[in-house]
Amino acid sequence: MAEPPPARADEPPVLVGRGVTKRFGATTVLAAADLVVHRGEAVAVTGPSGSGKSTLLHCLAGILAPDAGEVRLTGERIDGWSEARRTALRRERLGFVFQFGQLLPELPAVENVALPLMLGGVSRREAVGRAAQWFAPLGLTGLEQRRPGQLSGGQEQRVAIARALVTGPDVVFADEPTGALDSETGLRTIELLTGLAARTRAGLVVVTHDAEVAARCHRTVVIRDGRTIAGVRA
Repeated sequence: MAEPPPARADEPPVLVGRGVTKRFGATTVLAAADLVVHRGEAVAVTGPSGSGKSTLLHCLAGILAPDAGEVRLTGERIDGWSEARRTALRRERLGFVFQFGQLLPELPAVENVALPLMLGGVSRREAVGRAAQWFAPLGLTGLEQRRPGQLSGGQEQRVAIARALVTGPDVVFADEPTGALDSETGLRTIELLTGLAARTRAGLVVVTHDAEVAARCHRTVVIRDGRTIAGVRA
């Protein structure tokens, strides 16, 4: 179980979703869902398949624009922003970890981590230097020049975690980050992710169907039929 992040009573939430609603045609996938995340806090989002978990993540991360409700990042409302502005937001202020690492197979691990920085205009030399600093904390020392095909599944996910954190994001979104890993590797991976997010004071939203993974987070929010149920604090 993750240790709760330090309490800061005067600090507002880093991410707030209120009444988030999303429809695809005549189907309402999200129906006024709510989620609040504080800095350094890991929140697990669980629920049955098709309940709207990933859609909620996509709306909170600016990948999809909700049809109703609002999303605020560090107090600023972002749900009405243009696609171009939301794309820049995702690149500069958010981090992502997916079920399959989605690393670029032709790049060595350190350049995969550096990629968000380079896309943001940082020079290759500086970006690679900053990326390399993440390898020791994640137990990846010596693997900087290996390509994804030369890494184990757990190592690939740790490279993906480094890539998500390298820009110093306000929030990291992880969609089934342990789904492709065996149980032991998955639990080690989520413990690394929650620990580093707490240390860097990034909010963390983890979509998972795995109760053991959810238990490693500070709080669990259940979503059912597109609606969120009050979260449980660890």
